Amino acid sequence: MTAPAKTDRQPDTVKPGSAGKVGVLLVNLGTPEGTDYWPMRRYLSEFLSDRRVIEWPRIVWYPILQGIVLSRRPKASGALYAKIWNRERNESPLRTFTRAQGEKLAAALSDHSNVIVDWAMRYGIPSIETVTKRLMDRGCDRILLFPLYPQYSATTTATVNDTFFQALMKMRFQPAVRTVPAYPAEPVYIEALAASVERHLAGLDFEPEVVIASYHGIPKSYSQRGDPYYEQCLTTSRLLAERLGWDGKKLLTTFQSRFGPEEWLQPYTDETVARLAREGVKSIAVLNPGFVSDCLETLEEIAVEAARIFHEEGGENFSHIPCLNDSEEGMRVIESLVRRELSGWL
Repeated sequence: MTAPAKTDRQPDTVKPGSAGKVGVLLVNLGTPEGTDYWPMRRYLSEFLSDRRVIEWPRIVWYPILQGIVLSRRPKASGALYAKIWNRERNESPLRTFTRAQGEKLAAALSDHSNVIVDWAMRYGIPSIETVTKRLMDRGCDRILLFPLYPQYSATTTATVNDTFFQALMKMRFQPAVRTVPAYPAEPVYIEALAASVERHLAGLDFEPEVVIASYHGIPKSYSQRGDPYYEQCLTTSRLLAERLGWDGKKLLTTFQSRFGPEEWLQPYTDETVARLAREGVKSIAVLNPGFVSDCLETLEEIAVEAARIFHEEGGENFSHIPCLNDSEEGMRVIESLVRRELSGWL
């Protein structure tokens, strides 16, 4: 009789129907491996080739991507990443914060010996497929996937889910799975944002006349085709303003990071910052409720570029309010949602 083919995973690692371990997989957008041309090109190629991100027909988009974007943008983006790079670890802040979130969540769940926490990137390293296999090899027969996006968009949450399930399609023995839903109105999230804002403003030597909640934008056409992102961003801003006791003139909602010729969600952050300065507003602060961790779009586009625009247009005092990152408030949000979604598995 022919012996059974040897597999990568030993038969007694995880047995169908047995009480295995529970994996928690945190996933954020992604990061290049370096700021030089080729690492940036690889990262941008993977990111901008995603059909969830760029919905144009491939016959139109690929020649533009390969012929124009990937010949010019890696150098420019690399220079921007270099401004905010974590040189001590030789990595982007997004990787640093995501790793810290994973480590702190693992410590918070240490009362459950059968829970394994890991983290991955949608674009770049470590990939979702690699970490999913790692969790399976460590004995996880159940996995909770947590796309780290408070507001749902097909360009973020959906592409994480797609990639995760594509990885499962390659497996003969699949784990049971759950996914953490978007949480734009979760009380623990709104409270964390409010506490972060209050603490930051209390440490300033000026009182902002206006505070801007700047979210990453998406093309307006995506919203018109049913993406709920715009409405969920407005919900977060409304609940945050109510919690802080502010009206619609104190807290404004804007959208940043537009790319390409299409109209994106408005009002645009850069144009709003310039307009406020021209109208005589001297002091503002900006937060990014849609970003779980600080990254290029917050540390450079807002803290550096938006500040420059405000000052050039006549503004005087500008402050960027950090994302929740791995702060006590931020980890309270992540742990609360994970414990809720693990109900019945622990």
